[in-house]
Amino acid sequence: MARRALPSVATALTATAALLLTGCGGGDKSSSDDIKGADSGSGNPSASASAASGTKRPVINLPDSFKADFAGWTNSDPDLQTALNDGKERLRASYAAIIAGDPEFSALSFYSGTSAMSTGSEWVKGYKGLTIVGEVKAYNPEISYIGDTKKRALLVYCVDEGKGYSKDLKSGKKSGTPKGESPLVQYRTSLGKQADGVWRTMTVETRPGDC
Repeated sequence: MARRALPSVATALTATAALLLTGCGGGDKSSSDDIKGADSGSGNPSASASAASGTKRPVINLPDSFKADFAGWTNSDPDLQTALNDGKERLRASYAAIIAGDPEFSALSFYSGTSAMSTGSEWVKGYKGLTIVGEVKAYNPEISYIGDTKKRALLVYCVDEGKGYSKDLKSGKKSGTPKGESPLVQYRTSLGKQADGVWRTMTVETRPGDC
């Protein structure tokens, strides 16, 4: 689908992702303050419960006009499986936010830390006057812990937008991936485990054509 790029944000996230990848290759050098920072994501109190193991997640409904398919999103580690699930729901929440035309969409806020929420909101604003239709497929998820605390993780996956389109709300005109650009987009995200057990997305970087 026709993506709305944010070069200035992407540049900052590229630097962030490079640091995360460096941390992934060796021991965790982060201070306790870094771990606390990972717990500082914005949440929706009405959507969560007090028990860490039974935290209530928001229900995200996508219309029949748009489908997001997730293939192979499983992991043998129960905690990483939860991180995969929450990372998936964050992407679904971003699609739902575009369709709702709401940059502050509550489910997007629930699954996002401060930086990721800022990025997500700006992305949604880029679709003003538009909606999204068709189908996207998220596949090949790779997830691993960052450091030894098991409170942070790096999640990388691909999204095929070849059958997804942006649609002008007034004219009804649909636009797909621009000619000459790849419909495949790699997402590189970092997640932080919160006190309530939710894995919130802290940073997001997209790399068109890297799948």
